[in-house]
Amino acid sequence: MLDKLEMFIALARESHFGRAAERLNIAQPTLSAGIKQLEAQLGVKLVHRGSRFGGLTPEGQSALVWARKIVGDARQLREEMRFKKHGLSGQLRIAVIPTALTWASKLSTRFSAKHPNVRFRILSRTSIEILAMLDNHEVDAGISYLDNEPMGRVSTEALYEERFMLICRSDSVFASRSAVGWRELFDQKLCLLTPDMQNRRIINRNFASVGITPAASVESNSAVVLVAHVETGGYLTVLPEDMAGFLVAGKPLSLVPMKGKEPNHTVGLVAPYREPHTPVLDALLREARRISANP
Repeated sequence: MLDKLEMFIALARESHFGRAAERLNIAQPTLSAGIKQLEAQLGVKLVHRGSRFGGLTPEGQSALVWARKIVGDARQLREEMRFKKHGLSGQLRIAVIPTALTWASKLSTRFSAKHPNVRFRILSRTSIEILAMLDNHEVDAGISYLDNEPMGRVSTEALYEERFMLICRSDSVFASRSAVGWRELFDQKLCLLTPDMQNRRIINRNFASVGITPAASVESNSAVVLVAHVETGGYLTVLPEDMAGFLVAGKPLSLVPMKGKEPNHTVGLVAPYREPHTPVLDALLREARRISANP
């Protein structure tokens, strides 16, 4: 039944038989047959069907909660047995907000040095996508904001407090400043992250706290694109300190701290709440705690 539950979870996630089958690397008729077999085993209709996927039935919504729990428990059982036989091994899937990717590298590098048999798959995603992927068991953990928007029942370990830096060209009027206020960026040539990203929503609140709304000439979900516009087009952008320092290294660009009244936000490791955690995830949470204490 476990494989049928995984098919059901994939279908609920994709809301499309073809895409779900492709994600599972199986033929669409195999997926359809698996869902029908699961319905027969449970004795209820799980999916509204017509010429296409029509959503989950009320029974399907309830079954989805159980399916996620059962699949999660089965994965934990496999992890526990593998640990007893081989020690820490396998793959950790982590989804990371784009502005924290440098910290994901710190975490995976330190962890791998201690546990070389654990492989990593690191994906760049928005904070909202990370929570959905954790719910759907698409990833084992995430790195995201811990104190800005509701997260639900999760285990967390703080990594760092986000501090914003202005990135400008070395010939900018701001380059020699010790700090820049948010109000000073009004009417400047800005390029910023897209509004769907939580980092941008925090930046917008910083601007709002001084009574202005940022007018970005360029928006992108890639910090690399923003820094390239600063270097080649004379734009200004604002990014968290660690990511900003990584992207401007070796370039004719300057970093200037942003000052304001808004509090810094905490970014950290997020994992589905479970007691106990799998051995590999428990070790990852402990490593995050060590990195926070000694970056």
